[in-house]
Amino acid sequence: MQTVPVMCNFVPVILFGRHQGTTMRIGLTTAALTLIPTAAFAHPGIGDAHGFVAGFAHPLGGLDHILAMVTVGIFAWQLGGRALWLVPATFVLAMAAGGALGMAGLPVPFVELGIAISVIVLGAIVAFARKAPVAIAVGIVGLFAIFHGHAHGTEMPLDATGGTYAAGFMLATALLHVAGIALGFAIGRIAHGRAAYQLGGSLVALAGVAILTHVI
Repeated sequence: MQTVPVMCNFVPVILFGRHQGTTMRIGLTTAALTLIPTAAFAHPGIGDAHGFVAGFAHPLGGLDHILAMVTVGIFAWQLGGRALWLVPATFVLAMAAGGALGMAGLPVPFVELGIAISVIVLGAIVAFARKAPVAIAVGIVGLFAIFHGHAHGTEMPLDATGGTYAAGFMLATALLHVAGIALGFAIGRIAHGRAAYQLGGSLVALAGVAILTHVI
């Protein structure tokens, strides 16, 4: 007669134990889910990816950078020959050097001024279709690239790694050069290509003046 009450007394204990186990599992699962983002962002691979994305996005986030880099591609197309690859390659490499200076905190004077002037000069060169010697063309774009690279380097996020950040903005720049070369090729194939070069280059130069005077 006493066994039934004893067994019944165990039922709340068993249910309470199961409830505690469920609560503990829920708590552990919640804690694990809370820690996953922290662990992910602490992983070096995620940090590298963040640096690459930030670097890739930086040239695409400024009108001055886009105009200058696309115009370098058009300029290279106009020159033709070995300038077609040498001019953009020089820009990318010189920009990387300027970026290294910026990341190291080494100052370069008149960076913003140099960037604005680069847009004006490159636009004017394309508009007037000046067939400059390759050495002079390389010197011009190399000088301007240092200013652009320094701006990229100084604005590197604190949680980004220098190598992956630089790889990002170098790739974005190279793609903008390719876009400029493709645009130059397309303009050259239309009936009034010369006028299109003049119009496009003039608009780029005017945009550079607007950037210089802080109108845009």
